[in-house]
Amino acid sequence: MRAHPGEDDEGATAAPGGLLDLLQVSAMVVDGDGRIVLWSPEAEALLGYRADEALDRGADRLLVSLDHMHQARELFAQVRSGARWAGVFPMLHRDGTEVPVEFRTMRLHDREGRIHLLGLAADATTVRGVERDLALSHSLVNQTPVGIGVLDTDLRWVSVNPALQRLNGLSEEAVRGRRLGEVLPDLDVEAIESRARHVLASGRPLLDQQSVGRTPAQAQDRAYSESYHRIDDAEGRVLGLAMSVLDVTERQQAASEVAQARERLSVIADASVRIGTTLDLQQTAHELAEVAVPYLSDLAAVDVLETVVAHGTTADIAANGYAEFRALAVAAGYLTDAIHAADPVGELATYGSSRIITECVREARPVLVEHVDPAMMRRIARDGHAAQALRKAGVHSYLAVPLVARGEVLGTLSLYRTINVHPFDQQDRLLATELAARAAICVDNARLYGRERSAALTLQRSLLPAAPAEHEGLEIAARYLPALSEVGGDWYDVLPLGPGRTGLVVGDVMGKGVQAAAIMGQLSTATRALARLDLPPAELLHHLDDIAGSLGDAIATCVYAVCDLNRGRCEISSAGHLPPVMLRPDGGAELLQAPGGVPLGVGGVEFGTMERELAPGTLLALYTDGLVENRNDPIDTGLETMTRLLRGSRQTLEKTGDTLLSALRPEPDDDVALLLVRTRL
Repeated sequence: MRAHPGEDDEGATAAPGGLLDLLQVSAMVVDGDGRIVLWSPEAEALLGYRADEALDRGADRLLVSLDHMHQARELFAQVRSGARWAGVFPMLHRDGTEVPVEFRTMRLHDREGRIHLLGLAADATTVRGVERDLALSHSLVNQTPVGIGVLDTDLRWVSVNPALQRLNGLSEEAVRGRRLGEVLPDLDVEAIESRARHVLASGRPLLDQQSVGRTPAQAQDRAYSESYHRIDDAEGRVLGLAMSVLDVTERQQAASEVAQARERLSVIADASVRIGTTLDLQQTAHELAEVAVPYLSDLAAVDVLETVVAHGTTADIAANGYAEFRALAVAAGYLTDAIHAADPVGELATYGSSRIITECVREARPVLVEHVDPAMMRRIARDGHAAQALRKAGVHSYLAVPLVARGEVLGTLSLYRTINVHPFDQQDRLLATELAARAAICVDNARLYGRERSAALTLQRSLLPAAPAEHEGLEIAARYLPALSEVGGDWYDVLPLGPGRTGLVVGDVMGKGVQAAAIMGQLSTATRALARLDLPPAELLHHLDDIAGSLGDAIATCVYAVCDLNRGRCEISSAGHLPPVMLRPDGGAELLQAPGGVPLGVGGVEFGTMERELAPGTLLALYTDGLVENRNDPIDTGLETMTRLLRGSRQTLEKTGDTLLSALRPEPDDDVALLLVRTRL
């Protein structure tokens, strides 16, 4: 190592070390008769006697107790005769206590040939502590798996421990006195030396600094963690630098794997929230594609078998058969023309038996193409133009995963990598399979729901009458609008009761789907049968209540009105239904609140009847709650809006119906049944 900064190398004495200062080595000289002739300040500090108290005194009588006098004189004689002695001897302190002192003794001769004895002494306890510390340091440095090296202030190697020799693949002799870049050029030499100079200048350690490189011991780059500490002596002089090195490649790989596992779990958790928010097939496919990019792929496409989309069923694909797909969603993690290489959303695509997507659904297993070559690209792309677009976009890896739910293959999730340089691997395959499995359940739920909704809607429409435009002096218009989600049990009917008499009915079965439609059909049929008996409105509802009670848990609201043009009167009874609106010829409108009445199926409550004049030109509007009720406003707001729209209306009934639907329920989340009747002038 170099001397203290500022001293010239040439002709300069080396800077003293600090070990002797730490030991506080004292010196004393006795003549051949055993009298003390020289006494150092360190001896005073060790034994308490000043020089004027110790000089010319016999060393044995001053410094040795009677118990050890004989042994001391024997040792003195041995050394005087030329022998060397080293060891620990108890010496008397000025305060009367005994101090264990570590000695190194030797015989000296002066110019006249007289014999003197030199004793170098230090506190034995201090010596033992220093020895212990040195031994511990030596053991730690040489036995630790951490590589430790010492550099001088010129950043030349001074020493390296065995662990660092193994990391470097070089012995200590091969690196001593040389710079880092001379022996390990494939490390990040510039960064390492920059950190080292910073620590030498500032004195502040740098811990866990990361670098990547290779040594003669490694064939590939490794990751290292380095810590730098400046070495100062007891007086603060800079001696050099200590550097500890750990190979953290495996630790970083494990941390990376843990981070990737957490990220995959995060993607799966995110998919659980984002996929399946609705029972719409295309929306579900779009949600799956959006989740897949950009974490898992740069481009994603979801294609569902045409039989699933068109018929709600699945079909096996023969080994040499083709497969028809309907493209439902495409998503890209960045702006790219490659998105146009996928099948256009909504269009039908046919793929032969050799295509990857066909193989995927036929065998119901993922197909991973780690590296896409031109031949494989032709099996992936729909045609030559698409293959060229995918190649231009840089597609280098491909993964097709089947959408399998309840043992049935519904379609595929196709994933492409372009700007992500890493090819798909088995971990990606597992994640994609998990995403596809979760999405497939949602797709299948949407498929089953669509099939049930279609069946319910078909059943409901088949049970609803085709309302005549005219009947017994009445103009009639009717509308049925199914909900965007589940079909309910709303219905209407126009019932001829005899000359000049017509029954009007609108009802709403609580519940959704096929069951609600079936109950609606039973109640509608029962209403028609009871109407043939020309019963008063309240009595007809009483019988319907009994019938609803026999249908299990069926609950329905209903309003029944009898228009008697012969008398110019209208009788109305309600079973918990919203009040009809009457628009008089003078433009005034009112809600017709029939007395009493609870929903059909409750039982035990009498139904009341109200009667109103039915002048020529009077309009009656019967409807279900889907027309006037929404989640954001109270139902009174819808009733007021409907009344306002009808008040003063001079449109035809058909246009009036369209106006009410467009204004009140452009996209209904509940079924709507609307029956409009106007007496002829």
